[in-house]
Amino acid sequence: MMPWQKLTCPLNGDHSLKGETLMDSTTATAELGWTAFPSSGWEEVSGYDEVMNTIRTYQVCSVFQPSQNNWLRTKYIRRRGAQRIHVEMKFSVRDCSSIPNVPGSCKETFNLYYYEMDSDSATKISPPWMENPWVKVDTIAADESFSQVDQGERVMKINTEVRSFGPVSKNGFYLAFQDYGGCMSLIAVRVFYRKCPRVIQNGAVFQETLSGAESTSLVLARGTCIANAEEVDVPIKLYCNGDGEWMVPIGRCMCKAGYESVENGTVCRACPFGSFKPTQGEGNCIHCPINSRTTSEGATTCVCRSGYYRSDTDPLDMPCTTIPSAPQNVLSFVNETSLVLEWGPPKDTGGREDVVYNIICKSCSSRRGVCTRCGDNVQFVPRQLGLIDSKVYISDLLAHTQYTFEIQAVNGVSDQSPYSPQFASVNITTNQAAPSAVSIMHQVSRTVSSITLTWSQPDQPNGVILDYELQCYEKELSEYNSTTIKSYTNTAVIGNLKAGTIYVFQVRARTVAGFGRYSGKMYFQTMTEAEYQTSIQEKLPLIIGSAAAGIVFLIAVVVIIIVCNRRRGFERAESEYTDKLQHYTSGHGLFDQSRKRWRHKETTAMKEAGHRSSCVPLRDKDGPASAAAGHVSAGTRLQSRNCSKEVWRAKHCN
Repeated sequence: MMPWQKLTCPLNGDHSLKGETLMDSTTATAELGWTAFPSSGWEEVSGYDEVMNTIRTYQVCSVFQPSQNNWLRTKYIRRRGAQRIHVEMKFSVRDCSSIPNVPGSCKETFNLYYYEMDSDSATKISPPWMENPWVKVDTIAADESFSQVDQGERVMKINTEVRSFGPVSKNGFYLAFQDYGGCMSLIAVRVFYRKCPRVIQNGAVFQETLSGAESTSLVLARGTCIANAEEVDVPIKLYCNGDGEWMVPIGRCMCKAGYESVENGTVCRACPFGSFKPTQGEGNCIHCPINSRTTSEGATTCVCRSGYYRSDTDPLDMPCTTIPSAPQNVLSFVNETSLVLEWGPPKDTGGREDVVYNIICKSCSSRRGVCTRCGDNVQFVPRQLGLIDSKVYISDLLAHTQYTFEIQAVNGVSDQSPYSPQFASVNITTNQAAPSAVSIMHQVSRTVSSITLTWSQPDQPNGVILDYELQCYEKELSEYNSTTIKSYTNTAVIGNLKAGTIYVFQVRARTVAGFGRYSGKMYFQTMTEAEYQTSIQEKLPLIIGSAAAGIVFLIAVVVIIIVCNRRRGFERAESEYTDKLQHYTSGHGLFDQSRKRWRHKETTAMKEAGHRSSCVPLRDKDGPASAAAGHVSAGTRLQSRNCSKEVWRAKHCN
């Protein structure tokens, strides 16, 4: 432990050196964390400055061991564009002669080195702890050293030395302090670079400029005019020398808008509150117009007070204006599904003469109590937005519907306001109304003397459509020569027309509330005689083919009907004969064995006969004279009839 570890260290050195600090050990609030090699050399300890602030220092005192080589490396320091680096060191050194029994290897100096790198990549062994690759800056010697007597009085003699090196080009560097047998304390290290400070000369501002790599370097700097001044002559120039000093400027500047010239044009003074200067020149500031103010000195325009605005086309010296109040005395006149609104101008126009009106239409539901914007089908005459006159005609509303209309008053600054325009509202309910106009009409067919038309139902029927009225007239004639036709459906055939003539058609629908408006005019033309003949010839093969197909179909239907009727007759006769057969066979038990033998013979005969006649039915000629004869005849007839039934089903009934 060093004997001066807790001593007070006065740091009243020269802090007036111009420059930008890159690293200052006195500002550290925690351990500096520099790298020492070997670890038994430099030691980080705490101390106090003259105002009892804790500072971090490094000390070494290995004077009793010969051949000392103790290195201390700082952390990585970024150069921030500097080309020449300056190092200010504050340190104390003990007089070797004041140390008892000290060998002759005791030193009162140390060496300063630097090493450039593009990144913070040094380790405990890299770069190597030797002069090469480290670049030596200088050997630092103390102007004053302290002895045992000074230590007893708790006063340390602080030495301050400044060294510089350059040019440097990489992103950063490390500093290293080499002790080779001294007893010293490194109290403070400040790394900085020099620059010419910001200066104002002849109306121009020159920003801080880094000095060159050498003390004789001259760095060119371009000046800018002082705040709110503009360059009027050749570009402003100054040169920064290696000592951080400016040379004589060239050129001049003049005040710009928002500032007026004072002190013989060397100072551009800002316009005071409540005044502004809109353009550059020698003119003075002027007072703000009505309803405006400035928020700071040096204003080029006056901002409007809260609630007042200025449009983009208003001149800067025009008073600020505000939005108009709501329209007054709104009147509404409802006629079925149309409406006329009238109103008076707003009481306050906001100080402007460009007041116009907007109409907002809302449809309201009586059940939910919710209003929504009207659809695009609602018509406004002359228009919905930007009305100059205080009257509007509104049509195509829905029947039996509640509406709310808002009449907004707006002017040239309404779009500048964050609030919605002031408005007056009126609630109305429409009455029973005629249907709306038919929108679409199509031609179905035409001849030389007729046209068949169809059309869509009105978009707003407003009730049950009772009928339609169709109006037509020749295109070459006027509407006064029109003919009307009534239709109960949306299709009509118009006859008694002239061949090859263009006709105008319009249609309208009728409900209990009356007729709606006529649709737009549609133009359709009848066929000419030549067109009609051509169409007949084109359709003749189709007509003949269709007729032939119809005749064939009728014949087939008649044949099927006849065959089916005969089948039903056979089925009835079979049913009667079966009843009789059951009557003959009931009660004749002795006949069963004979019947079985007869059936076998009859079946064999039937199969042979079937091969010869294709199931031709047999007739019973003998009648029921005896039970055996009657059974044979019935069995033969039944088998024959069943065979005919299967053949007929396969051909016709399936």
